[in-house]
Amino acid sequence: MTKTRVKERLFSNLLKVTNEYVQGKNYKPKTKKELLAQLDIRLEQHPLFDRVLKQLLKDEKLCIRRGKYCKSSPQKSYRFFEGERIVKGTISVHPRGFGFVNQADPEGDVFVPKPYLNGAIDGDTVEVLIDPHSFSQKGPEGKVVDIVERKRDQLVGVVTFVSNHFAEVYSALLGEENIITCPLKKKHALKVGDRVVLNVSSWGENRAPAICSLASILGHISDASGDVKFAVFENELRGEFSQEAIDEADQFGTRVALSELKKRADLRFLECVTIDPDTAKDFDDAISLEKKGRGYCLGVHIADVSHYVEKGSALDKEAFIRCNSTYFPNECLPMLPRALSERLCSLKPNVNRFAVSLLIDIDEHGEVESYEIQRSVIRSRKRFTYGQAKAILDGTMKSPFAPLLHRMVELCTLLKRVRADRGSLQLYIPELVIKVDGGGNPTGVETVEYDITHQMIEEFMLKANELVAIHLSKMGKDLSYRIHEAPAEESLKTFSSLATTFGFSVSSVPKPHEIQKLFLEAEGSAYSSHLAISYIKSMRLACYSADNIGHYGLGLEHYCHFTSPIRRYVDLVVHRLLFEKELAKESLDSICTDASEKERISARAEASVRNIKKLRLLQQNKKKKPNRSYEAIITRVKPYGICFDVLDLMFEGFLHVSQLENDYFIFDEEENQLDGRYTGNFYRCGEKLRVICSSVDLVVQRAVWRLSR
Repeated sequence: MTKTRVKERLFSNLLKVTNEYVQGKNYKPKTKKELLAQLDIRLEQHPLFDRVLKQLLKDEKLCIRRGKYCKSSPQKSYRFFEGERIVKGTISVHPRGFGFVNQADPEGDVFVPKPYLNGAIDGDTVEVLIDPHSFSQKGPEGKVVDIVERKRDQLVGVVTFVSNHFAEVYSALLGEENIITCPLKKKHALKVGDRVVLNVSSWGENRAPAICSLASILGHISDASGDVKFAVFENELRGEFSQEAIDEADQFGTRVALSELKKRADLRFLECVTIDPDTAKDFDDAISLEKKGRGYCLGVHIADVSHYVEKGSALDKEAFIRCNSTYFPNECLPMLPRALSERLCSLKPNVNRFAVSLLIDIDEHGEVESYEIQRSVIRSRKRFTYGQAKAILDGTMKSPFAPLLHRMVELCTLLKRVRADRGSLQLYIPELVIKVDGGGNPTGVETVEYDITHQMIEEFMLKANELVAIHLSKMGKDLSYRIHEAPAEESLKTFSSLATTFGFSVSSVPKPHEIQKLFLEAEGSAYSSHLAISYIKSMRLACYSADNIGHYGLGLEHYCHFTSPIRRYVDLVVHRLLFEKELAKESLDSICTDASEKERISARAEASVRNIKKLRLLQQNKKKKPNRSYEAIITRVKPYGICFDVLDLMFEGFLHVSQLENDYFIFDEEENQLDGRYTGNFYRCGEKLRVICSSVDLVVQRAVWRLSR
């Protein structure tokens, strides 16, 4: 046998042995040096072993992560490209399972499809392999190849199985495919349905389950009073305030300091009122409005939180940790202690309050003539709910403030016209309010229309935010802008296709004016709310940035958040910028990044609580009337089924093609509909149907539906 054949046989044998070893169940990632020692490779065979490793990498049996050779499972096979690029960043995982990795690159965030998360969860620092062939309107796409650092060392979940020795726990962060194993000591009180906090011992690799130890029990999932507490733990929201922050808030007392009054503009003579939701306790803004010739003098008076919360104080540190208040049904996790958020800062009626007042002169065409910004003391004359204000405007309730409210409607109409002329979108989506009792159990829902009272407060706040951004920009100060990028062309095409399916005529890539016209045409139709929601989903998320790129949705070059400093940290920062020294750009960058991220986390926590409350309501309804049907509208059609919205609850559901009818359905891609081969029936977007809830699973927060025959 020739030396070449002997060498090739040795290579083949060594390749086989090495592959069997690294594919073994207990194999852990190792360096080349560790592999040489473990496999007892002689010195003269080291060059041959180099060939073996290269071959295993080429065959995708191995991959290199952080200097170690790791095995590539079928779920973690990576295509290697010429000029491949790996980037590192923080991953944000959407509730639907896909993720985005924030990277310092002009290409933008990297989109990661659900199958390529490879065990990464929200907040982890990851390395992502960019796929150069899948770049889309979303930006570059990639797959997680390494989890550099875990954000958390605790998880929360619900117990799905208990034995004498271990429990299995479902965590929404890991998903149904990754059930957690929790070893138990002999004495334990766990039962199926318990909500638990777990300490992570091992995250698991290559389909192995995560191993966790029990930290605490949060109660049983049947207890609705624990829904908010569970969401707080799951999303790592800040709960209690430090004692130092509480003490700082308490030291201000319950009344404004008289010594401060003479330092401020005294605007207590103005007819100021607040208009807020029924359940609101933190009143950020009050409005005054006087006629001035043929125009108006609008006063937007915002709680002067910066007077109480000084930079670097314990209150400031606590506010920055939260960055915003988080709102749940009939419950709030405030950014500031209640002594400030609900009392001393809140613009309650008939008491003196410190404010930052923006007085704006507006002409009869709705254009700003002049404005001034000053620290003030005001005295709100009345606290209105939106419902009360609407009743006065409709003439069903009498009030001495009726003339003021009617002036507000006049100015609102002018401002809306100006906004429409510049192409700003005005989407008035009804809000579904979930009512709960003292035990957190849902008692029903209420649809709150976005009527003229909501619209006029929105217009006044938008104008104030815009003017403050312009003012600070002219002063040459860096600030925390609220920015909104234009939607991707592909997203606009998808929305256009949906609108066309609903029977509306729009171009394939509609412009803002065209979309505004579409919503006017759809107003009052069954499709109005769904079109608005679909359009919002097609747009990019607004966020905070020290770099101003404008606000697409509002059609504004300068925009910031100024009007809600009780519940948003960036607004507090803007107040400081108005009257104090400017912040370093690096500090603003950090504040904007944190505020954008925590806004997203709060929104996710709020959505999870709303979702489980709706599921509890469905469960209650099913017990009372098992075959109760709900009206729904088809929102998406896929080859394998249809997605729909249950109109009464604004709840998304899904039906597989096998559940539709006794027929064979074929997907018509051109018409975007499912066609029945034998019956001739079809399912397409915009069609209404009636569905019945078959079952509710509170653990995975899912409802199963069937057609109402």
